[in-house]
Amino acid sequence: MNLLAPLGSLRANTRIWLAGLLTAGLVLFRPSIASAAEMAEGEVAFILNTFSFMIWGALVMWMCAGFTMLESGAVRTKNSSMICLKNIGIYSISCLAFYVIGYNLMYVDVGGVIGSFQLFYSSSAAEIDLVGGNAAAVDSVVSNGYSVLSDWFFQMVFVATTSSIVSGAIAERAKLFPFFGFTLVLAAFIYPVVGAWTWGGGWLAEQGFSDFAGSTIVHSVGGWAALAGVIVIGPRLGKFRKDGTVKPTPPSNVVAVTLGIFILWLGWFGFNGGSQLALGSALDAVAMSTVLVNTNLAACAGVLAALVISRPLLGRIDLFAGLNGAIAGLVSITAGPTMADHYWAILIGAIGGIICTLGIKGLEKIKVDDVVGAIPAHLMCGIWGTLAAALQPDVNLGTQMIGVLAVGAFVFVISFLVWTILDRTTGLRVSPQAEHLGQDVAELGMESYPEFVLMPDTFDDE
Repeated sequence: MNLLAPLGSLRANTRIWLAGLLTAGLVLFRPSIASAAEMAEGEVAFILNTFSFMIWGALVMWMCAGFTMLESGAVRTKNSSMICLKNIGIYSISCLAFYVIGYNLMYVDVGGVIGSFQLFYSSSAAEIDLVGGNAAAVDSVVSNGYSVLSDWFFQMVFVATTSSIVSGAIAERAKLFPFFGFTLVLAAFIYPVVGAWTWGGGWLAEQGFSDFAGSTIVHSVGGWAALAGVIVIGPRLGKFRKDGTVKPTPPSNVVAVTLGIFILWLGWFGFNGGSQLALGSALDAVAMSTVLVNTNLAACAGVLAALVISRPLLGRIDLFAGLNGAIAGLVSITAGPTMADHYWAILIGAIGGIICTLGIKGLEKIKVDDVVGAIPAHLMCGIWGTLAAALQPDVNLGTQMIGVLAVGAFVFVISFLVWTILDRTTGLRVSPQAEHLGQDVAELGMESYPEFVLMPDTFDDE
């Protein structure tokens, strides 16, 4: 007789009862498990989207360093410190202006033309509750798809880019505080209005206008504002001689200019890649990869096309043309970097490089003094890139042309009025003596390179 048989039977029965209870539990609680999995998946997407905004936004912010290097190396050494001050001021003013009013005008309760005039911007009520310790608010927070302020941060750094475009064009002769005054108007009103028409869901967006990352909304806006500025302020002393020839003003520091271009190129991956506005799914990751590859291809094509055309146009292989060709290719692809056929990106970037090089030469012919080539690179190539976006099947060329014309008319007219008012009130231009000595010494009382002997320029118009 096996005395252990009852114990074995008990164990078998226990296992059966436990299996039954577990099965019943799974049936009863399956909805809760599924719900928890869905919540976890939504929270992961929320985290990835938010992280994407912050990382790409930081890269775009780093473009301010690129503009600083590019502009400070492009001007004469006697104005380099002023360029550095202007660029850190640009970022600070743009940030505060977009926080106080700009974002609300661009994105909050947008009608056909403009958004809310409410001041300041903040986290959502649910996010404030969550940070305050209310764990139940997490569902409401996650349902938004991303942190509210991460989106604000990403949108804000675009404004600083727009303002930086203006700085380089009117360098070496514009006073500091009038320039800061224009930057305030641009960041608080001009840029947000254009943004409301487009990314904010206004009248151009309703017509189907497409500008993925801002060939028009960012770059052409900065280019139109710069064009108005250089017309009002006029050329640098001695730039255009009495006999009609152009005085060459090569970059004072080609190493700094080249470094600036590479920083901008790197930042553009955040500029265009981050404009996917999500990284919470496989589709977002694939689309973002396409954008980054097209962005890079266009820049490379812009460099090579500009170098090739520089020899017959300028009589030499021109480094500055090649560097600007990179910016031209990047600006050109910014409106439509989502194309699945990557060869279009190469074509768009190459044409952008050619347009920019021709534009720099053309501006000299009509005696428009753009120190860094900002108008050809950002305005002309911004227009080209916006129109080239119509190579995509879902983008209408006619609508793109309407957007280019409407934005151009609005920005140029408003900018011209603001520049003119500044010129007639505070005075926009430094004195001839200050321009001779350089703004570093005349306005800041310092030199960028104090070990060098300062040699003021001489001009044939004296």
